[in-house]
Amino acid sequence: MAASSPSCSIAYEARRLQVLADYQILDTPEESAFDEIVEVASLICDAPIAVINFIDRDRQWFKSEKGLGVRETPLDISICSHAILQPGLFIVPDTTREARFANNPLVTGEPHLRFYAGALLESRDAYPLGTLCVLDYKPRELTERQRFALQALANQVMAHMELMQAHREQAELIRELEATKRELTRHAATDPLTGLLNRRAFEQRFAQEVALIQRGALPAAILLIDLDYFKKVNDTLGHQAGDEVILKFAKLCREVFRQIDVIGRWGGEEFVIMLPRTTVMEAEHAAERLHQRLAETSMRNDGASALTITASIGVCALTGTSTMDECLYRADDLLYLAKEQGRNRTVSQA
Repeated sequence: MAASSPSCSIAYEARRLQVLADYQILDTPEESAFDEIVEVASLICDAPIAVINFIDRDRQWFKSEKGLGVRETPLDISICSHAILQPGLFIVPDTTREARFANNPLVTGEPHLRFYAGALLESRDAYPLGTLCVLDYKPRELTERQRFALQALANQVMAHMELMQAHREQAELIRELEATKRELTRHAATDPLTGLLNRRAFEQRFAQEVALIQRGALPAAILLIDLDYFKKVNDTLGHQAGDEVILKFAKLCREVFRQIDVIGRWGGEEFVIMLPRTTVMEAEHAAERLHQRLAETSMRNDGASALTITASIGVCALTGTSTMDECLYRADDLLYLAKEQGRNRTVSQA
């Protein structure tokens, strides 16, 4: 709004400009929906010039124009900046007889504008944003029908802008809902402490792998892992230290195993890992890498004395006829043998 109006506080103008910015209309490309409104305004009002313009901080910017050949002009020569100071239609029959415009360079020089009629473009909360205006090179008036049509077309400009804004808000809401859905799905499928797959999600991935093997994919291997003497960690150092060990072990597994390998926390200090397209012998090598990393890695991050742990591991094959219960039963038997044989070792099926 023009600075010459005493009623325009700085705060009001700042809010008006923010409302205009929220429509995200400034500096956008030409669009046929707006161009057609300008053409209709020009035809109905029998005017050589028609413009959809918005009053920005220091310029008036044209979303669509006919007969001017420019997309913006400085605010200090804008007739529309005066039009937005009052509701409804603003009509200047002869600019040379109006003190505010008689010395305007657009009046005194090219294109020698003599007639102006602007219909207010107003936001839903009554902030004036710009005008739909028609101009002519000769003094004149509009008929009542032309006045009505010009205001009706201005209302259509705002209706289209409101629709565009609603579509953007709806698209943003859909994006937020999709992100929330992905986050909820992730939480439903992961162990809250480690971020590894939980039992339910691992069982789903297990079933998918069996189906792939049935369709010709290579067999896979299953590792069932139990951290040795983990109860002693909780009893002597506390459950917070125990959680720290679990987290560090989960991180170690992500580093040791491949991206295609599926790592899950089965419960407590027990973990299960599925290695697609992997033989039992190859799985044994992967288990040995894990043993070596455990021997080299302190499981605490707080600068306290180093704490290393060991793990007992059972390894079995996963084939197209495997079931979850049967496969885990075999892996658990092998894990029990590893514990019986002194822990800190891997036992696999013959």
